[in-house]
Amino acid sequence: MTPVELSRTVLHAVRRAVDAGELSVAVPAHAVVAPPGPGGAGDYATNIALQLARPAGQPALRVAEVLRTHLACAEGVTGVEITGPGFLNISLDQQAAATALVQRIRRDGMRYGHGDSLAGQVYEVRLPFEVRAEVLADALARIVASQGGRVSTHHLASETPRLAPQDGRVSTPHGEPHREIRSPDDQPGGDTRTPADQPGGDTRTPHPDSDGSTRPTPSPEAAPFELRPHPAPEDPTPLGLDAACWALLHPAPHDRPRITADHLVQRESNPLFRVRYAHARTRALGRNAADLGFTAEPGGVGGQQELPVPLPLLSLLSLLADYPRVLATVAALPRAEGVAAPSRLARHLVALADATLLLLPVVLPLGEEKPSAAHRARLALAEAAGTVLAGGLSLLGIDAPDHL
Repeated sequence: MTPVELSRTVLHAVRRAVDAGELSVAVPAHAVVAPPGPGGAGDYATNIALQLARPAGQPALRVAEVLRTHLACAEGVTGVEITGPGFLNISLDQQAAATALVQRIRRDGMRYGHGDSLAGQVYEVRLPFEVRAEVLADALARIVASQGGRVSTHHLASETPRLAPQDGRVSTPHGEPHREIRSPDDQPGGDTRTPADQPGGDTRTPHPDSDGSTRPTPSPEAAPFELRPHPAPEDPTPLGLDAACWALLHPAPHDRPRITADHLVQRESNPLFRVRYAHARTRALGRNAADLGFTAEPGGVGGQQELPVPLPLLSLLSLLADYPRVLATVAALPRAEGVAAPSRLARHLVALADATLLLLPVVLPLGEEKPSAAHRARLALAEAAGTVLAGGLSLLGIDAPDHL
């Protein structure tokens, strides 16, 4: 169960409490779930009871008690504990959650994390003729499109072209509309399968969702805004397209990017290499497993269904589950949080790659060991991680080769 799915589960619990007459409140548009803080317990915590206490006219602890009864009956939830002034701490069935997550990634493929939370939203971006602004605008347009929105970019008429990319994708007549990247539904063969959650603080008008909860409706067109990241200190094109994109997108937009040959070295000190290497190794594992006569099958990665998931795999599963939320942060545009979505995605991919590399040594049987259900499940998890790495890199405009 991803944080987005758990958020919907919390909203379903609120809806059931309202329908039963236990609470008299409007079901909120979203419920924030996050890893528990100090003094917390379980896998995730939510402050939904504190959020509803005042409109319900009841103490937060009483609201939490009502919601705990409904949450404890939800599929995949193994326990709910109340801590502090009314925080609900939720424990999940780790093996079942891991299996469901891997199955979902295998089903969605590289479109895992895509959604329709920005359907109908149009962002008009104005940018200078500067290579980092061009590359950042391209990446933002792809991420916005992954959430169902559209970006229209225009060059500032008063700007002088400088350090324009050489790949031909972003050169346009001075002052003319630059490009439009639309929703995945508008792309050949595209579809949107997984709605993404909205970040907190959104004040747009909510409308009913299919499950009875509500989510904000984006305004058809946001006010134009200028995109002015810290400019590239020198021409990045000698690095090649992939390394140049990474060099410009990995740092936060306000940070000075490093345009150095370090982005080309094939060693662990290079984050781009680690991400691409982890992806290539997951693809190699599939080939090696086929040679050994077994294939991937989602299941208990801990070896037996009743055993807990090992801690290194929990970290990987948490990063995979958090990927849709990382993509959905682009909805904060035009605020800095939304502009930083490509940088946030790049850093998430580095963490995901490092966690994936820890899994790889235990995927294949060793010595005389025969392939087991645990090996097939770990192979499925590794392949799912590779799929997410490839999908994330593609949103940044970077290739994910199967061989390195």
